[in-house]
Amino acid sequence: MHMATPLLPKNSTFFHFPLPITKTIPSIPFSINRTGSISMSTSTKMEGSDITEEIRESTESGGNVKKKIFVAGATGSTGKRIVEQLLAKGFAVKAGVRDLEKAKTSLSKENPSLEIVKADVTEGSAKLAEVIGDDSEAVVCATGFRPGWDLFAPWKVDNFGTVNLVDACSKVGVNRFILISSILVNGAAMGQILNPAYIFLNVFGLTLIAKLQAEQYIRKSGINYTIIRPGGLRNDSPTGNVAMEPEDTLYEGTISRDQVAEVAVESLVHPESSYKVVEIVSRVDAPKRSYKDLFGSIEQR
Repeated sequence: MHMATPLLPKNSTFFHFPLPITKTIPSIPFSINRTGSISMSTSTKMEGSDITEEIRESTESGGNVKKKIFVAGATGSTGKRIVEQLLAKGFAVKAGVRDLEKAKTSLSKENPSLEIVKADVTEGSAKLAEVIGDDSEAVVCATGFRPGWDLFAPWKVDNFGTVNLVDACSKVGVNRFILISSILVNGAAMGQILNPAYIFLNVFGLTLIAKLQAEQYIRKSGINYTIIRPGGLRNDSPTGNVAMEPEDTLYEGTISRDQVAEVAVESLVHPESSYKVVEIVSRVDAPKRSYKDLFGSIEQR
C-alpha cells in the first residue's frame, strides 16, 4: 500500500537517536541507546488487542496467569522504562539482560510479575529461543551496542542481534515483535545524507544502516511487527504530546524516553499498530490524541 509522503515538519532541532544535534553541531551530548529487531513466522497472527484481552479475561476470572512479554535490552535507559510500564499495565515481563548484576540494581526484582533472565542477542537464535521460551506472547527489542573500539558492534547488536531475536521468535512460535529503532535510519533515501545527525551516527560503525537492514529483515519475515522510530532521546520527563508520522518523514525533533516506552507498550494494546513503521517526536503544539487514533492515522506500506 502506498501513500503520498507528508510534508516534512519544520519545527527546529536537528537531531538523532539518543543525541539531539544542533545545526551548528559544536558539541554533541553523546549516548547510544539500546535498540534492535526481527523474525520468520507463518503462524496465526496475534493482534495487540488479543494479548490485552486475554490478560483482562484472566484477571476477571480470578486466574493469576498474565500474558508475558519478553523485553530484550531491559536494563537500557529505554528498555528499563518499557519494563516498568508493562508491569504497570498488568503484563508479566521476562527481562532479557546481558548483565545480571546490573539488572539486580536497576530492575524491581521484588515484583512477582517480573522474571530476569540472561540474554545476549549476539549469541545466536538457539540460546535466545531458550530464554524467550514458550510462555512469551510478544518480544520487545530495545537493545543497542555499547560504544567502544569495536566498529562492528552496531552490526553485531543492531543488525545480527535483531535478526537472531526474530529467528528465535520463529523457533518458539512468537508472532508479535516491537522494535525500537530511530528516525533517519533511511536518511540517504530521504535526501538527508548531509544531515549532521545522519553523518555522526554512521561514523560509529554505520549504526543507522545496520538498523535499517534489521528493519528490512523484520518486514520480510512475516512476523506481526511494529517498528518505532523515535527522534533524539531525552531522559527528562515528557514535555508536549506525542506526534506520530509515517516512515521516512521526520528528520529532526526529540522525545522523552518515557514517551517512547509508552508508545511501545501501547502498540501491544492496539491492533491498529500492526505491520506498521511509525516515527515519533514530542511537540508542545501537538494535540493530545489517543493511541488508537495515532496508530490508526498511519497507513501500512
